[in-house]
Amino acid sequence: MSAVIHLQALGLTEYEARAYTALLALGRAVPARVARQAGIPRPKIYETLERLEGRGLAAKVGQSPLEYAPLSAREYLARSRRAFDDRLGALDRDLSRLAPDPAPEAVYHLYGEAALRSMCEDLTLNARRTVFMAGEPELASALEKLTPRGVQVTMTALTDLPAVAMEGERAFLLARDGEAAVIAHFINDTGAAEEERRPPHLREPHGVHTHNPVIVHLIEGYVELAARQVQPDRSVKLGV
Repeated sequence: MSAVIHLQALGLTEYEARAYTALLALGRAVPARVARQAGIPRPKIYETLERLEGRGLAAKVGQSPLEYAPLSAREYLARSRRAFDDRLGALDRDLSRLAPDPAPEAVYHLYGEAALRSMCEDLTLNARRTVFMAGEPELASALEKLTPRGVQVTMTALTDLPAVAMEGERAFLLARDGEAAVIAHFINDTGAAEEERRPPHLREPHGVHTHNPVIVHLIEGYVELAARQVQPDRSVKLGV
């Protein structure tokens, strides 16, 4: 059951997660019935239910016979969300003290298709207002599906403009919110002989990631221009 797996990820033991989901299904029940529903050995059910009570996930609702009932799943989720947000906030503060944010003008090299695609996915998922993409239609289409709701998407092919890739390469450009960008170069299959003539660091997909505002705005402008070349009266798409 996926709910059991997710509850374990939030810190419950397997028995606790199974007992809690069983209680949610039963409403209220004696421990023996919870054990049967959850597939938990009878000798373990009492201590498991007591731990759930200690976590605020279950409560005793009778003594003769002893019965347990689940407490609100929504309350537990809200409490877990607050705790998780608090942990993220504390981690953010600690990491900021250890290492400040990189300089905006910094440019980071990326090597390998997995690294390029992962960075493109991160930028797309983090978009708040705009995403500009050009080149590699299959990749662009996959990223468009990840775009958060309400984000304006400009997506186009790279045609009739000065090349932004070396011979034997295919360029892909992505920028979001005027804040971050990726310039990726994917390698065409040109055969072993041609590959040997390329510098070693250019024999696999490669590119750069940057927050440099000048580069980001140049990419956005280039994609906008490419889009107008392809479709002068184009309309942008909004993530849904």
